[in-house]
Amino acid sequence: FRSSMVPLWKKPKSEVTEENLNEFYKNEFHDYQDPIKGIYAKIEGTVTYDTLLFIPSSAPYDYYSKNYKKGVKLYSNGVMIMEKCEDLIPDYFGFIRGVVDSSDLSLNISREILQQDRQVKAIATSLEKKIISELKKMMESEREKYEKAFTEFGLSIKFGVYDNFGLKKDALKDLIMFYSSEKKKLVTLSEYVSGMKEGQDAIYYACGDSYEKIAKLPQIEKVTEKGYDVLFFKDNVDEFVAKILGEYDGKKFKAVTDADFSTETEEEKKATEEKNAESKELLDYIKESLGGKVKEVRFSGKLKTYPVCLTAEGEISIEMEKVLNSMPNAAGKVTAEKVLEINAEHKITEKLKTLFSEDKETLKKYAIVLYEQARLLEGLPIDDLSGFVNSISDIL
Repeated sequence: FRSSMVPLWKKPKSEVTEENLNEFYKNEFHDYQDPIKGIYAKIEGTVTYDTLLFIPSSAPYDYYSKNYKKGVKLYSNGVMIMEKCEDLIPDYFGFIRGVVDSSDLSLNISREILQQDRQVKAIATSLEKKIISELKKMMESEREKYEKAFTEFGLSIKFGVYDNFGLKKDALKDLIMFYSSEKKKLVTLSEYVSGMKEGQDAIYYACGDSYEKIAKLPQIEKVTEKGYDVLFFKDNVDEFVAKILGEYDGKKFKAVTDADFSTETEEEKKATEEKNAESKELLDYIKESLGGKVKEVRFSGKLKTYPVCLTAEGEISIEMEKVLNSMPNAAGKVTAEKVLEINAEHKITEKLKTLFSEDKETLKKYAIVLYEQARLLEGLPIDDLSGFVNSISDIL
């Protein structure tokens, strides 16, 4: 029986092996898998407590649902006070399981008093710091384990950065990771910044539903060809995290799908501007043909093999439009200010110029097809399916 034995967390640290921790975790938390990490600590200071903390190897099926109940087991001098004490663990570390035992707590403390209790609040603050420092240690010395934990629970930590208007962003920003187009694996923001190309003044990122889809975005090709690394944001919260952080190490975040994004040299920019100036009437006509669906149509130097892409101006990006409109309580349509960019080097450009001088009716159909293609490439639904299909049929 437990009462006749010294609980694991009361034993001297030198006597506790990783095997002991794994066995304890599996028995205590009814998990058949070893945890990714077990942490044993005796904390002394404003509050004194012993703790065993565990990062499970996989998230419970209901982890990201409202039904999930976080919390660690709370003991006072080896006697359990509560099975799941929610007040000891912040939401973004809700995946942590474990035991906290403090002799500073009274045994007959009630749930109502617990929330107000100074000792409990002090333990919670101390535990949070302990978890952050252990995760940072793990990232440095047990990278593979950390990546496994982040793949499983990183979304939770990212929500922590974004939550409460970024209240905890500085404490958590070094724990988050994103997939790098260059390294083909997860990297921290600090690793990304230290590997930035000379002259690069921002952290480049691109959003999409999956790494595969992001890699195929029209805007990515030229940026990566020029040797820039791009972070892939595949979780809905990622771009909001970038917005709440604003910058990292003095480098602002910049989406490669922003209308004003460019890796062109000054000469290349000038050449593109000249093309736009001399084709102003054609571009205005295409914009008109699309009846207010885009804010601007222009020739672009940011594309390589793709004929077109959509970029966004202003605060709302195309990805944010998708995320905000997919929410259950989305009131009305959130719309990004879209710019249709046409590849100045693509053979479609000559075709458009010819049609502008010879057959404006067919040009309208081309405009519709190019616009809908650009929407599809961005992961947006087709705006007008029958118009799209009819225009393609007529062109064919």
